[in-house]
Amino acid sequence: MKNVLLVEDESFLANLLRSRLDKEELVTQIARDGEEALKFLKETKFDLVLLDIILPKLSGFEVLERMQADPELQKIPVMIISNLGQESDISRGQALGTVDYFVKARISIEDLIAHVKRFLGNSKP
Repeated sequence: MKNVLLVEDESFLANLLRSRLDKEELVTQIARDGEEALKFLKETKFDLVLLDIILPKLSGFEVLERMQADPELQKIPVMIISNLGQESDISRGQALGTVDYFVKARISIEDLIAHVKRFLGNSKP
């Protein structure tokens, strides 16, 4: 079983994504803010982090910066899912080591799940 940390403060989207990830037999934990995300990352081994940028307490970029500064956390792959679609935001995410950057308005839930499955090598026949 693959573990995914979903960092999303918008309850409807977080629950929708978790139910879709669960259907793909992925164990999904939800963090509602940046501080909670870092706490979970220190407690549990995750195979992938799906990270929003606009979050309470710590932004997604701050979470990424702290992950990069921690040798244990910097190896965990991160995909950003955000409403921020400016080139500067995407570049900043890439500079902080993300494996992918998705703009919420430009990707469907099904396409996002397909990317996650491909990345984790978890496609069911």
